[in-house]
Amino acid sequence: MQTLLLNSDDVHANCQMDELISAIEDAFAAYENGDAQMPPKSYIDLPQYNGDFRSMPAYLDAGDWDAAGIKWVNVHPDNGDKFDLPTVMGTMIYSDPENAFPLALMDGTELTMLRTGAAAAVATDHLAVEDATTMGLIGAGVQSYTQLRAISEIRPIEEVVVSDLSEERVANFIDAFEDDFDVRAGSIEEAAGCDVLSTVTPVEDPIVPRDAVGDHTHINAMGADAEGKHELADDVLLDAKLVIDDFDQTTHSGEINVPYHEGVLVDSDIYGAIGEIVIGAKEGRTADDGISVFDSTGLAIQDVAAAHVAYEHANENDNGYEFDLLGLAE
Repeated sequence: MQTLLLNSDDVHANCQMDELISAIEDAFAAYENGDAQMPPKSYIDLPQYNGDFRSMPAYLDAGDWDAAGIKWVNVHPDNGDKFDLPTVMGTMIYSDPENAFPLALMDGTELTMLRTGAAAAVATDHLAVEDATTMGLIGAGVQSYTQLRAISEIRPIEEVVVSDLSEERVANFIDAFEDDFDVRAGSIEEAAGCDVLSTVTPVEDPIVPRDAVGDHTHINAMGADAEGKHELADDVLLDAKLVIDDFDQTTHSGEINVPYHEGVLVDSDIYGAIGEIVIGAKEGRTADDGISVFDSTGLAIQDVAAAHVAYEHANENDNGYEFDLLGLAE
């Protein structure tokens, strides 16, 4: 048996977004139904290097398929200046649950971007108005690209408003999508008034005020992934149908972490988990709903589901590089 090595291009080429969205939805359902194991994310802090490592293991049984793996990811803010390396890098080990053979080693950075977009698409599919044609993006970094690509798979997006402090990032985003959408630069208020809004910034002081948000806007709050980060004004969260991916993670490091720990937002303000909506235990958008918010921190089950899609298609397409990691070849 050979282990398959997949670089970022391989991961991108073999994760078709429609299939990835379906797999992420299956992962949310498996987690909600008790058919997944996902130990808490663990950290190794390295203050001497101004960085840390995080390990994210998971197993899930989606019925027609099961999968296991672990993502090893870092955050080293000084990497760009000191080493000309990305701040965040991830490596995914994808294993056969039956015998533990390491089926693949793959780039976890591209995998993370793709599965994060797919998770937002799942939430949007259940929580946004059916005829959503406008989308706002606050933050024009790499994650904004997969947000638009994923969400346009499940809603007929026509007009896109992108807001970012960097004119260069906005220009690059417009260049990438102007052939497919009516895309333009705009203010935070203009972006927040769209049918669907994705926020993908690292801010700690909220930048989306309540009076800017449309009456029926669905918001994917994707930027908060650590204590102290907070993109949406508290009034937005309190007025919304608030849906989370995981209680422990979102209260610790998601969009709700600051108002939750300050006692501004309490358990009863949380409508439910996305998995509950996926399996039909709770309703998604109803005719009476106004604003909705999906607080996404990113779960290891999403990485495993995305790795499953990448691996299966890489095998079919004969992509990647096979090597004898364990030295078992005759």
